[in-house]
Amino acid sequence: MAQKAIREYDAKSILAKHWNKYFPDFTYAYETVMVQDGSQLIEAAKTASWLNEKTLVAKPDMLFGKRGKNGLVLFKDAKPGDVSLAKAAQWIGEKSASEQKVFFSFDGDTPTGEPSVDKLTHFVVEPFTPHAQEEEYYVSATCVGENDVIYMSAEGGMEVEEGWDDKVTEVAFPITATEEEIAYKIRTSVPEDVAQKDKAAFAEFCIGFFRAYRELNFAYLEINPFVMQGNKIELLDMVAKLDDTAGFMMVDEWGDVEYPTAFGMEAKSPEVEAVEEADAKTGASLKLTLLKPEARIWTMVAGGGASVVYADTIADMAGIDDLANYGEYSGGPTTGETKFYAETLLDLMTREADSTGRGKVMIIGGAIANFTDVAKTFTGIIQAFEVYAQKMKAVDLKIYVRRGGPNYEKGLKDIKEAADRLGLYIEVYGPETHVTDIVRMALEK
Repeated sequence: MAQKAIREYDAKSILAKHWNKYFPDFTYAYETVMVQDGSQLIEAAKTASWLNEKTLVAKPDMLFGKRGKNGLVLFKDAKPGDVSLAKAAQWIGEKSASEQKVFFSFDGDTPTGEPSVDKLTHFVVEPFTPHAQEEEYYVSATCVGENDVIYMSAEGGMEVEEGWDDKVTEVAFPITATEEEIAYKIRTSVPEDVAQKDKAAFAEFCIGFFRAYRELNFAYLEINPFVMQGNKIELLDMVAKLDDTAGFMMVDEWGDVEYPTAFGMEAKSPEVEAVEEADAKTGASLKLTLLKPEARIWTMVAGGGASVVYADTIADMAGIDDLANYGEYSGGPTTGETKFYAETLLDLMTREADSTGRGKVMIIGGAIANFTDVAKTFTGIIQAFEVYAQKMKAVDLKIYVRRGGPNYEKGLKDIKEAADRLGLYIEVYGPETHVTDIVRMALEK
């Protein structure tokens, strides 16, 4: 399962889109907007009338928690009182105008460790929800080992994190659990501290929540807290991750969701974003992380486990500074998908020669495939070679291949003949060669 964090705005939007299916006995207003600066909020108010009429809450939506402790939540109790549209727009304008320091750990209210420093670029704005402390609840769900687990608490907010073992009820379900089994176990596991008047409603909400978590392919889903006032629900704060390997079949259910770079992290390159977009549209796995694009050793490895082995071997033998990328293509990608992935790598590795005058190295590795047709994927790589052959020769690129699996003999024969025809240096090996021996061969030469 590939977990990718999404914004709070997108998490709420997905749940709101399917609200009636999973929570038919509850109402949720879903009055939420996401903006990047104060002027956008003023513009949004022209169509979302509630922004002009209600007391508001504003906070960054950039994949980090403890926003309150960092002083990055504007709400009713903050001076000078109620938060109007104008005040929210002004506050967002101030916070987005310059870099902000964000601490991720605290001892009580005292920050610990070094802060991350970055600009705030996305904010979520919602109505303020008046409520009593005892109306706040907590629920989350994730996968632990072979089970899906739901966590429930009668307390929401930061208090849950600070007293987890005493305040949270944990219920695990095997993947084979039926809806009836899940519903029964949740109903009989409602935390004792949940108000008596809310116990039945709390259980039904958690049952719907857990079903949504599973059927909408969340990898992690947390509401902390949600407010329950009779059958009225407000989702005050949400954290979510999607199983992006399901993206190709969840286009309609998720809508136009994005996977943003977290606060303080370097922005993704267009090439990485393109691979991620392609990965989301296929049942195969296409992954790319750029470590040092100017480095001379590039890998195109089939399989997640193999990618780790090759990266470790290169780091041990050559040093991490010589490794340009990390990633994988696996799960039976089509010829076209493999061609796209190979072209992306070849484009990156041929943009400039090695600064020390050494030739570049491309390692096309993998163990023994179970169901990926090696000849079919190698056809995609060959097609990419034909496009980039001249640029590959310009940076003195040498190719080392080690592969096994269905049709591997044909795949190795085809890629060797194609490289020879194009005037490219290549060495090819099958499963008789140790999986990482080509790294040693490449470095020795």
